Amino acid sequence: MTSLPDPSIGLVSTFPPTVCGIATFTHSLVEALGARRKAAPRRVGVVSLTDGPARHAASPVVFHHHRGDRASLQTATAILNTYDTVSVQHEFGIFGGKDGAEVLDLLSGLAVPTAVTLHTVLASPSEHQRAVMDGISDLADHLVVMSETAASRLVDRYDVDQDRITVIAHGADPEFAGPSLVRGDRPLVLTWGLIGPGKGLESAIEAFSDLLDIDPLPRYLIAGATHPRVRQGSGEAYRDGLKALTNQLGLGQVVEFDDRYLSRRELARLVRSADVVVLPYESVEQVTSGVLVEAIAASKPVIATAFPHAVELLSDGAGAVVPFGEPKSLGLALRSVIDDAPSRMHMAERARHLATGRFWPTVAGEFAATMSALTPDRQRATG
Repeated sequence: MTSLPDPSIGLVSTFPPTVCGIATFTHSLVEALGARRKAAPRRVGVVSLTDGPARHAASPVVFHHHRGDRASLQTATAILNTYDTVSVQHEFGIFGGKDGAEVLDLLSGLAVPTAVTLHTVLASPSEHQRAVMDGISDLADHLVVMSETAASRLVDRYDVDQDRITVIAHGADPEFAGPSLVRGDRPLVLTWGLIGPGKGLESAIEAFSDLLDIDPLPRYLIAGATHPRVRQGSGEAYRDGLKALTNQLGLGQVVEFDDRYLSRRELARLVRSADVVVLPYESVEQVTSGVLVEAIAASKPVIATAFPHAVELLSDGAGAVVPFGEPKSLGLALRSVIDDAPSRMHMAERARHLATGRFWPTVAGEFAATMSALTPDRQRATG
């Protein structure tokens, strides 16, 4: 029997040079789809979401959609309907309109099988956010999430049929799985990502006030550029406030800042050089964390606040979760890992086991299979 070719895929997302987690996610996914040696999609194109008028598009971008512009949306929809399938990346802040309601207009205009990847699934949405989510569920053929917690929320809180949901793990670059690059006597504790309020960095800095007796003294590195939206609104005031807190607490020899936006290879090498990763996030809603997955991919012990994705992934021993907004609890957890080499080794081994199946080549294969299953020809062949 002749095998069916994988369908072409049009993706809708933010995309580099836009600096955000979803843009990075989609870029990595597209690269991994293109690198597949067998059953690669015939054609992959990206409609990128931008804040400005349409400009020249260079592969894999086929069109720049100006958010909130009706004519631009019509053009984007027409282009996407030339593909066999469409994958829409969704987060409330990346589409036009209140709570990104523009996504509903986009979905309404699509005439081909469509899957929506939900990067956020709120447990307690506002009335309008709930309406947007219900609209997405009604209009999309399939929903993709990156954690079992998100899938459970869709079933329990949004009444979505389990058969319409696929869980595909957030991917990590295989570079993160390289050999450990830990060097030197001082333990390196690392947090990375775009810097801005809500990341809980104040609590992490305060936690190190209780660790000044550890010998050798640990280093805490906060790596990453300030989030573009934060910088646009208030410049570097937030980062300056973190530095002021560091000095106020007498942690100048412990807390370090690296404000560069690192390439994937540079970031992977940095993560592999860490002894421990700390994710002190404040959001109780976070069901997807690419940073958490990258830390696990690098086989690093993770100390995190109890956000949903961390609770799910670290329950098997790859790290520990602590209550939100409690620097002393965070400090105690860090001390227990920094002072206990066997514990670190055990967590690293659990992380290495957990990382299996979470690298982009595998994730891209699962994504392609999910999109392929949406096409009528594929449904008839397997029905």
